[in-house]
Amino acid sequence: MFELARAGATEELAANVDAGVPANLTNDKGDSLLILAAYHNHPATVAALLARGAEADRANDRGQTALAAAVFRQNAETVGALLEAGADPRAGGPSAIDTARFFGLPEMLRLLEAGE
Repeated sequence: MFELARAGATEELAANVDAGVPANLTNDKGDSLLILAAYHNHPATVAALLARGAEADRANDRGQTALAAAVFRQNAETVGALLEAGADPRAGGPSAIDTARFFGLPEMLRLLEAGE
């Protein structure tokens, strides 16, 4: 399942979640399917997981969220989908806002502030 999330295999991953795989499944590092899809720049996969109940603010073992991953990768579409699903730009550590500031990503910071 984790490789499907990393690869952006949206239809196959969604079918597995529909068949009973938990939308919030995590690996041994606490990375959820949503975090992996966000980090690997797959907005359609992110949207499919959110539509199936994935928690937008679930953090991994290091406190990272899907929103912070999407900000780091500068994927505006994924950031927008997560914000629309209720992701908190201040959740996690470092938060998505902290990530945008640390890496000097003003466009991402504007998206986050507009989504608050």
